Amino acid sequence: MIRRSPLHVIPLAALLMLGVSACQPVSAESGALPAPTVDAPKTTVHGEQVAVLAGGCFWGIEAVFEHVKGVHRVIAGYSGGNADTAHYDEVSEGDTGHAESVQVHYDPAEVSYGTLLQVFFSVALDPTQLNRQGPDSGTQYRSVIFYANPEQQRIASSYIAQLTAAKSFPAPIVTQVVPLQAFYPAEAYHQHYFSEHPGNPYIVINDAPKVAQLKQLFPALYQPDRQVVEVQPN
Repeated sequence: MIRRSPLHVIPLAALLMLGVSACQPVSAESGALPAPTVDAPKTTVHGEQVAVLAGGCFWGIEAVFEHVKGVHRVIAGYSGGNADTAHYDEVSEGDTGHAESVQVHYDPAEVSYGTLLQVFFSVALDPTQLNRQGPDSGTQYRSVIFYANPEQQRIASSYIAQLTAAKSFPAPIVTQVVPLQAFYPAEAYHQHYFSEHPGNPYIVINDAPKVAQLKQLFPALYQPDRQVVEVQPN
């Protein structure tokens, strides 16, 4: 496992020697996945709803959703464990129950929950990897959909069943669908890490290709760089 730190940047050549490569969904070569057949009803009333998702390093998941139209802010953080262990150094040990997660604040009149999941599975992760994504391994990097209500649970479970029936991936989807208990924002230096550190080799190799793929596969959904959240450090 590569321990990521803003104060310690592993040289690009060293990462390449280690065999680190961008983690992309294994269905990527065939393009975007189909839209969910079960989704939230379309609304014309603007407001804000929240989705909490986990799938590997939160830097890349945050970057993807910050570039989705209809998403107003994204917060990197932790979910699945307790408040007293929601700190990077402890979560990185892999025994807190937390997963590195993102809290996505979106307008359902602009983008649906199901569409967010379509992006999640098409671009943001490989849902067939158990307790890892790319170079990162451990339960803190597991893929999870933390549902906030029965509708989110129904949409998420139905979409996984839909993708499974369609054999969209060559291996079983291991993404968990579990109730959201709490979300804890990560330390301030983790927020906007993609845009703040575009030259970081980890970002270049693992996360920039995801944002590029979002733009390629979902051009109508793509929005250019912008920072969409400010949070206080833990």
